[in-house]
Amino acid sequence: MGTTQQLGPYRLISALGSGGFGEVHLALDADGRTVAVKVLHPHVASDAFAITRLAREVETMRRVRGRHVAEVLDASLSGERPYIVTRYVQGRPLSAVVAKDGPVTGAALLRLALGLAEALESIHAAGVVHRDLKPANVIVSDGEPYVIDFGIACALESASVTASGAVVGTPGYLAPEVLEGRDAGPEADVFAWGATVAFAASGRQPYGTGPAAAVAYRVVHREPDLSGVPAWLAPLVERCLSGDPAARPETAELAGRLNEAAPVLDGIEPSQQALSEASTREWRPGDRRPARRARRAEVDDPRAAHREKLHRRWVVGSAVVVGLFAAAARANFPEVSLLLLVLYGIALVADAGFGLLARSRRRRLVVDAVSGVGAVGVWALLSTLFSTTTLLMAVGTVVFILGMLVFAS
Repeated sequence: MGTTQQLGPYRLISALGSGGFGEVHLALDADGRTVAVKVLHPHVASDAFAITRLAREVETMRRVRGRHVAEVLDASLSGERPYIVTRYVQGRPLSAVVAKDGPVTGAALLRLALGLAEALESIHAAGVVHRDLKPANVIVSDGEPYVIDFGIACALESASVTASGAVVGTPGYLAPEVLEGRDAGPEADVFAWGATVAFAASGRQPYGTGPAAAVAYRVVHREPDLSGVPAWLAPLVERCLSGDPAARPETAELAGRLNEAAPVLDGIEPSQQALSEASTREWRPGDRRPARRARRAEVDDPRAAHREKLHRRWVVGSAVVVGLFAAAARANFPEVSLLLLVLYGIALVADAGFGLLARSRRRRLVVDAVSGVGAVGVWALLSTLFSTTTLLMAVGTVVFILGMLVFAS
């Protein structure tokens, strides 16, 4: 919106998005803290039965507390513009993450699945059923998932609201019992967890796309498409997507099953598994340990792998360059040639020391050792096979290329 608006004690700053039940705004509370304010659409606000039901449920929703949920902080359901206030989580919806970055894999997928399981456990422990868990209602921030809009769909389910255009849930993530009009409880959220995690892992809707009626038919009568879901996760997701609610695991069981599957993950070290398991511990206000654990887990995966790759390229590349420079100086400046090799060796020893202090992987130390030997080998080989003039021309070419790279960057 162009200008700020006041809604009760909240100053609306900008619109964040819109859904079937309302428009979400970034806002500031009376103390200047950022919050998310969901302003209900007029056709929802005019449904007295739905608003009364929501007012009863809000007090229960406010009891939900968990590290992976955007807690309900306040609500005002009287007047022309009823609204609900939740904690603001800065991040991107899971649907946008997958659309831009592709499927979630490895340790990131495990952390996502564990976080969503913990969120549902917190929601169900308070006696609330989300009823509309889907990728759009999962905000991913620094690799951690946060569930929003819990309980709203269930509370606002009424004939007049549905008839006026709001869809109570999303086909493809709604459990069969919901689509068939049967009683639905926490088991329906477990189904939605399975569909959401399957989407994150494969990048595709497990029941396909198309008209809502066609997708709903597949949910009730067809098996989900789990191709692309890794083998360590697929059996659990398949159980969650069972057509029989009684066959689905409880939310308390999900985290345990995920931790059992964690050791078979390729590329996840024990330290990362421990961090993933630690992320499911109970969080209390003021406890900063989960945030620190999340930052460490984020460093261990995939950024650390990227840094290891860059480190390996730089060390190997510098070994070749140092060997070339030392070989070019060997004939006329043997002291300089030896000094270059010695200085490079000292740098590798220092790098290996930092790797040990940081508890880096052992292969980093191997890369340093091989690069040191390689630099000496390049020096000996080039100085034997090529003349000083040829080597100086090669040095000039390398210096020119490095200068162009620096200039371009």
